[in-house]
Amino acid sequence: MLIAGFPAGAWGTNCYLVAPAAGEECVIIDPGHRAAEGVAETLAKHRLKPVAAILTHGHIDHVASVVPVCGAHGVPAWIHPADRFMMSDPEKALGRSVGAQLMGELTVGEPDDVRELSDGAALRLAGLDLTVAHAPGHTKGSVTFGLPETADGGVPPILFSGDLLFAGSVGRTDLPGGDPDELFESLGRVCLPLDDSTVVLSGHGPQTTIGQERAGNPYLRRAAAARAGGDAEDAPPRRGM
Repeated sequence: MLIAGFPAGAWGTNCYLVAPAAGEECVIIDPGHRAAEGVAETLAKHRLKPVAAILTHGHIDHVASVVPVCGAHGVPAWIHPADRFMMSDPEKALGRSVGAQLMGELTVGEPDDVRELSDGAALRLAGLDLTVAHAPGHTKGSVTFGLPETADGGVPPILFSGDLLFAGSVGRTDLPGGDPDELFESLGRVCLPLDDSTVVLSGHGPQTTIGQERAGNPYLRRAAAARAGGDAEDAPPRRGM
């Protein structure tokens, strides 16, 4: 399996290109602010052909380049319906202006072909079997994408967590559509059942594993305590846009 990722734009949002191997079809996850050039370079470097852009949520730092990227390659974008409006109205999604200077660098609107994600959906794209989990809390339409362990055991299971779970932290809940109770429910339902070996590739920051986060992430420990009916410890400030 080939996973090539890079941090893009003003918010350092991780954009990932995922394929069974170099020279094959791929999916693009979260082509955010100023990601189009990095996508083009990565496609050329690994001789990849994109078949879709799939979006963990609708915040502008994750979708700002979806129109030019999808347009350049004639591919659809997949997003949860609860976040679809954010592609055309990013300021409403944030509850504030993202700045006139920055807005001049963004392509606001939808690609020609938009398809909607649902909880539990199984996407067969580019030879990959991706499982969608609806994970609200950061936004109402946040999702994660899961890949199973490879048949030969050479690649462990992978979770593209968007802004649900980071190394040592979680996504903020103080923007429109954010809800801390929903976030902790999503952490407990989506993340806690996963095997410790699951590699977490998040929307911001370095990769981690579920095992590392189960042991050291105060938010995941709090979600575990809540599911067990125990007392939840205080947690430090969250990160993300």
